Amino acid sequence: MYGSVIIMFIVILYPLLWTFGLSLNPGSSLFGASMIPENWSFKHYSWLFTNPESDYLTWYKNTLIVAVSTSIGATVFVSLVAYAFSRYRFVGRKYGLYAFLLLQMFPVLMAMVAIYILLNLVGLLDSLLGLIIIYIGGAIPMNAFLVKGYFDTIPRELDESARMDGAGHFRVLFTIMLPLAKPILAVVALFNFMAPFMDFILPRIILRSPENYTLALGLYNFVNAQFANNFTRFAAGSILIAIPISIVFLMLQRYLISGLTSGATKG
Repeated sequence: MYGSVIIMFIVILYPLLWTFGLSLNPGSSLFGASMIPENWSFKHYSWLFTNPESDYLTWYKNTLIVAVSTSIGATVFVSLVAYAFSRYRFVGRKYGLYAFLLLQMFPVLMAMVAIYILLNLVGLLDSLLGLIIIYIGGAIPMNAFLVKGYFDTIPRELDESARMDGAGHFRVLFTIMLPLAKPILAVVALFNFMAPFMDFILPRIILRSPENYTLALGLYNFVNAQFANNFTRFAAGSILIAIPISIVFLMLQRYLISGLTSGATKG
């Protein structure tokens, strides 16, 4: 068992160490770079923030806007949908749950052409708002099913007691259900916050203007543009992506473990 843990630790840590070491190499080429450079330097990090040719701060700002908006929006909409499916009986409820499961079976790539055409029709192509809407919409099926399973574990007697005291639907949701569901909501918020930092394909299809790029798309151009050989700058920019994700993870850490286990196994 311990051997497996050590192997997995090495597999995960080794690429991270190489990326960090690569970002400290004074040159720009991937060839000849070492994990522990002799003449290490932070000049690539400085270049990202101070060089007029760098749009890194713009990409970082765009990604944070998309990540925060997606995290908040997805958590709100997922909570409302999950509460409706957990506490109410209505026509189409059963088939709605089946639809959530069915939608998870198909890869996102299948919808890319339809997403492109739809955003073009409504004038949201090449905009952060269009990207945010797609992220929030895509987060609802899987996360709503997960949160619905957690809501099912909360006793209905609490709802009934609150309604006897005159509480309405929204008051029950916001004063009883959501405070008790903080662990699973923390999981939803974290996963949807991370997605814009990691995703490349969807921004690549939707965004066209460099000033609207997210980090994944902008950093890709460091190594993809003609005559580009900025692997060390690419590595430096990649390392800095971990900062906001780590901060959000530490803020939500106390809720995450219980949220993952409860939402995945109950309901």
